[in-house]
Amino acid sequence: MKKFGFATVLAGGLAAAVIGLASPADAAPSGPGSAQDTISQLQQQGYNVIVNRIGDTPLDQATVVAVRPGQTHETTDSRGGGSIKTTVTSQTVYVDVK
Repeated sequence: MKKFGFATVLAGGLAAAVIGLASPADAAPSGPGSAQDTISQLQQQGYNVIVNRIGDTPLDQATVVAVRPGQTHETTDSRGGGSIKTTVTSQTVYVDVK
């Protein structure tokens, strides 16, 4: 029985990881705009944004080269004997600009 419970938790964790890795790409703003606009939009969506810069161009004039997923922090709770609930507490994305 313990093996079944562990397998269920593991499968749920893997599914959450796959979904979590897909999210930043979907959340990345598209279309023209400055790197600062993209960073602001991601922050408004709740992401912790880490900027990797190539060159010294100001962010309001720079362009986004890539938006990559970073660490996702989550908590799992099964209090009260109910089903296991996983809640994402924070997500990080890396924005590469030049």
